[in-house]
Amino acid sequence: MRAVDIIVKKRDKQELTREEIDYLISAFTADRVPDYQMAAWAMAVLLNGMTDRETTDLTMAMAESGDLLDLSSVVPASVDKHSSGGVGDKTTLVVEPIVSASGLPVAKMSGRGLGHSGGTLDKLESIPGLRTNLTEAEFIAQLREHGIALISQTADMAPADGKLYALRDVTGTVPAIPLIASSIMSKKIAAGAPAVVLDVKVGLGAFTQDLESGRHLARLMVAIAKLSGRKATALLSDMNQPLGRAVGNAIEVKEAIATLHGSGPADFREHCLTVAAHMLLLGSMVATVDEGLELAARSLDDGRAWERFRVLVSAQGGDVSSVDDPAGLPVAAHIEPVAAPRSGFLSQIHARRVGEAVVRLGGGRETKGQQIDHAVGVEILRLVGDEVSENEPLFVVHAATRGELERAKRDLLAAHRWSDEPVAPLPLFYDTIHSE
Repeated sequence: MRAVDIIVKKRDKQELTREEIDYLISAFTADRVPDYQMAAWAMAVLLNGMTDRETTDLTMAMAESGDLLDLSSVVPASVDKHSSGGVGDKTTLVVEPIVSASGLPVAKMSGRGLGHSGGTLDKLESIPGLRTNLTEAEFIAQLREHGIALISQTADMAPADGKLYALRDVTGTVPAIPLIASSIMSKKIAAGAPAVVLDVKVGLGAFTQDLESGRHLARLMVAIAKLSGRKATALLSDMNQPLGRAVGNAIEVKEAIATLHGSGPADFREHCLTVAAHMLLLGSMVATVDEGLELAARSLDDGRAWERFRVLVSAQGGDVSSVDDPAGLPVAAHIEPVAAPRSGFLSQIHARRVGEAVVRLGGGRETKGQQIDHAVGVEILRLVGDEVSENEPLFVVHAATRGELERAKRDLLAAHRWSDEPVAPLPLFYDTIHSE
């Protein structure tokens, strides 16, 4: 087989065989297919799509490109969660501790920022000393001892996805639904969790911008889970505006810490509790979502979730004092609030434009392998539907230089839209899709 023939076949909207997909993924993993050919194939997939069968074959090929963990001998039950990518989505930092504190082990392999969306690993690495690159042996030992682990992909787990993930980030192919589904599910399968809650973002700041595309992605991932012998629940959640207030690595960690102490934004708290409730239900800790919400809220409000977060940080080498006192986390050189230019009701806070502004500040990657600035970001102070008065604080910019701060101000003001009439607030969730 030749990679160019497979590229041409997908360019011409033909269905690839399992053998062709297996060849392409194995050759790419072994560096026999160069980045430029894989980028061309990824663009063909973005433009022409893949069938459910092709996507499942791609998922299994990427999962089987490395080691497949089996956690059943480590913990009696465990559950994972994954977000399809959003702006201000620091949910994992709160949900994992809640679920672990509720008695259900959590084993998660996370990713870095992708396009305009932030990555959990980049956020965690704002904490001095914290390691996300645990070996498989360290991952298993930590899960057995502490019931909570959050790591990056090892070189031995789904290595094909690790390579393709980095390539998609810089070639304009992030939004391809088959590539999103196979990337997420190959990591879930490789990491060994028998159950997963999928937080599928929908809206202006998501890779699936309309509800129909979001449902397609959700159903595709749930189907892959079922075909691979796993349980899954997909939540369709809003990403038209940023989730919570903070967008940027260190300031998102600070917001997660505030939420674990009971003082985070109300929308972010509710989102975290809902995801945690579904994880507890999928892990058979509760019989209904309402019971899950009650258990999750108790674990958050009585401080047990905060203690689990401290355990996670300590177990992975992080400086616990920097989360006990978040003033020790990175701080930008220039921090400035920006006032509302007019009075009215907020009708839009374009999440993707907010995410892109943070990337331009240095909080994300514009080129493969680029180092990021953990200190920079944005705090969005008002939500869609809020009535705002002229000169009232609208957002806060955290920037490394005065010039970058001024550019971010312009970008972010352009992301806000106004109405003279009242505007309904946006929902947090749209739908739920189960594998059973």
